[in-house]
Amino acid sequence: MTNASTSTSSAPTVGSNRWYLSAAPIVRALVHLCVPMAAAMIVGAVYNVINAGFIGSLHDTSLLAAITLGTPLLGLVMAVGGVFGVGGGALISRHLGAAEHDASEAERIKHVSSFALWGAVIVGAVIGAAGLALLPSVVTLLGADGAAVPATTSYVGVMLAFVPVLAASFALEQIVRAEGAARQAMTGLILSTVANVVLDVLFILVLHWGVAGAALATGLANVATIGYFVTWLQRTSENVSLSPRWFTLSPAVLKPVFGVGSGELIQSAFLIVTTLVLNNLASAYGDGALAAMGVAVRIAQVPEFLVMGVTIGVLPLLAYSFGKGDRARFTSALRASAVTVGGIVLIFSTTVFLLRDQVFSAFSDDGSVLAIGVTILTAQLVATIVNGFTGLITSVFQATGRVLPAIVLSMAQGVLFVPIVLVGDAWFGLGGIVWALTVTEVLVFAVGVVMWLASRAAIEEGLAAGSVERAEAALDGAGA
Repeated sequence: MTNASTSTSSAPTVGSNRWYLSAAPIVRALVHLCVPMAAAMIVGAVYNVINAGFIGSLHDTSLLAAITLGTPLLGLVMAVGGVFGVGGGALISRHLGAAEHDASEAERIKHVSSFALWGAVIVGAVIGAAGLALLPSVVTLLGADGAAVPATTSYVGVMLAFVPVLAASFALEQIVRAEGAARQAMTGLILSTVANVVLDVLFILVLHWGVAGAALATGLANVATIGYFVTWLQRTSENVSLSPRWFTLSPAVLKPVFGVGSGELIQSAFLIVTTLVLNNLASAYGDGALAAMGVAVRIAQVPEFLVMGVTIGVLPLLAYSFGKGDRARFTSALRASAVTVGGIVLIFSTTVFLLRDQVFSAFSDDGSVLAIGVTILTAQLVATIVNGFTGLITSVFQATGRVLPAIVLSMAQGVLFVPIVLVGDAWFGLGGIVWALTVTEVLVFAVGVVMWLASRAAIEEGLAAGSVERAEAALDGAGA
């Protein structure tokens, strides 16, 4: 693939994607980067509900169970894409910033983007092939038994065949976002969702292919997304190349990409573990507790997605400013993001808390569900407040290439949650389970603040270094 030959060292054109990263007013830049990200995440959440509705219309609980059991596998696949996409995207943004005063950064961007894409494809192919070879064991490991085994085998089998596609799609999304092209990233995600719905109707309702059809729809929808991202990058990007000829295993690429990206993999793995532990403990208290927890989580997802739109959306801006050595812009972006996160969670959480009975009763009129549901919702909202700031701190570490703090923060929730929830269950019963996540999130936030304070001097030194290589050397010297 070829790209435009315009020099990356030229000043960004007003209104271009790079202009939003380089020189746009901070509020305008945040709106450009964060609003499309939040919108795409909300659309994706709506699709998950619609997809479950399609399968539910078949009136076969084993099919719904198959999709539920296959969810951890899908999360793990996305995490693999995240290793290359998030790690590569953050590095691309840093190089783009440095390219404003060093034209040699252009070649490095091509190496990173090619490695991020093809690395995701290669690792995805290995995982998919291994999973298909061990399919019966994978299905058993996911917890399928009895009537759920055939359906889960069909669903997981098709999903494993599309692992390279899913991983590549996620990696490409991050590469597009790294250039500040948030609207294009949103378009790709919405395209995937629309294609998925259309294919669900065809494969599930018309052809009656069941969960295999649902998995096939997901895979083909991501093929369409890849086509969109590749076409846009090839026609528009002045910096990125997806050509295999730029693929490299240079330590200058591998170390920062895997250093930041591995945190995504660790976080996803622990999220799967914590979800399984939480569901198993809560199930002992009856269907009412599980139903209340499910409703509370869905309500709390609204501010969570909005906050994630900010914390994930601002990452390219922070990384670009860091690579450019623009301390004032980096600080302004961080401050504005923190104010935005705080405003979202406080306004939403306060409103929902004051109207908690009315809000929860809109989802269920079961007295047993309402009784515990309001408590669960309160705990979820408190956790959302601190989790938003933890996510922002994580984005700072990823944007600046702070490998160790990023990994520690990604691991902290899983490491702390399991013992806290087990002790909570043993000492306080269901109440201990309900508040375990909140306690964990508060502790993780405290860990993040301590590491942020400890890292500030090194980040300041990196900002003053003026290039990605010197900045990373400064961070390494400070114990990154």
